[in-house]
Amino acid sequence: MPPASARLQSIDALRGLVMLFMLLDHVRETFFLHRQVGDPMEASSVAPELFFTRLLSALCAPVFIFLTGLSAWLYSQKHSRADTSRFLLGRGLFLVLLELTLVNLAWNGTLLPQTLWLQVIWCIGLCMIALAMALHLPRGWLLGLGALIVGGHNLLDPLVLGPDSPWFTPWAILHQRDVIELGEVTRARTTYPVLPWIGVILLGWGVGPWFAQGTAAVQRLRRLLGWGGGLLLAFVGLRYLNGYGEQPWVATGDALRTTMSFLSARKYPPSLMFLLPTLGLCLVLLAVLERHQARRWVPVLALFGAAPMFFYLLHLYVLKALYLVAVAVWGLNQGAYFGFDQVSGVWLCSLALALLLYVPTRWFAALKQRRRDIAWLKYF
Repeated sequence: MPPASARLQSIDALRGLVMLFMLLDHVRETFFLHRQVGDPMEASSVAPELFFTRLLSALCAPVFIFLTGLSAWLYSQKHSRADTSRFLLGRGLFLVLLELTLVNLAWNGTLLPQTLWLQVIWCIGLCMIALAMALHLPRGWLLGLGALIVGGHNLLDPLVLGPDSPWFTPWAILHQRDVIELGEVTRARTTYPVLPWIGVILLGWGVGPWFAQGTAAVQRLRRLLGWGGGLLLAFVGLRYLNGYGEQPWVATGDALRTTMSFLSARKYPPSLMFLLPTLGLCLVLLAVLERHQARRWVPVLALFGAAPMFFYLLHLYVLKALYLVAVAVWGLNQGAYFGFDQVSGVWLCSLALALLLYVPTRWFAALKQRRRDIAWLKYF
């Protein structure tokens, strides 16, 4: 049976694993833009190796946001609800500011780009603010509300507002991926409409008691595997019916292409068919990582997950610097971009960067543990 501490290491290890998937996807975004993929990925035309490379990143946002809710519950076990709410509110506002400044600068090379992309850090920040307001409700209510949002938000898909509506901006932030004009200088693109993700963070908070210190590990593993497997089976069943929650998949006559069509699901905003398998895998992977926490690679993954924001910012600026150096040395070799010729180059570059960034991430994770008296370190 895993020791009690394994439940916490498994959380950091899963976060670290999906951060490496995120690194892979951002290397693709940096060095493979000449072969861009859409949302959902076009299963009939995208090369399989590119499709499945991109598909790995589907786990990232659901795991990040679910674990944020779970970690917030664990934080609340050592702090009052009021203190937890204040912490979530403060950190949520910090993340929103971070998206608009340092993250935006890393992606665009300027603080005032032509289009300001409101992406995952912005989304996590708004979800934390929403949880800060909601956590005073009973746990059962939060679980029910989270399940209702995740399962039912696709019913709102037909509701599309135009810029002339007074509700356009809040609706674009909540559920309708769109462009918000911010005057003549710039505009904002709501890449991650937040309503479905609020449901995910509420579910993360709701399963928190599974990870309580007094909960038997065998009971936690049974719940994780049972619910995780149930979500995966629900995905297969509902997806096969080709009904609610997603664009229909197509039987192409080619087994690989049909599988790709079956797995392709909308992320912006995430459909029910996107969230069922990713949240199911999240729970199963938590169980696997806790069960096998004695393996040497689990603490390595946990280290990446112990300093997530530091790693996030560091890898963005390293990628930006590498791209500028590559253009300066080799020029634009893929039309308007510099890029690798093959997907294998994306994987090799990601592996090299993971090894390179391990050392500074380990240093910062140790600093966080050693200097708990420095309040701002906990935000990273």
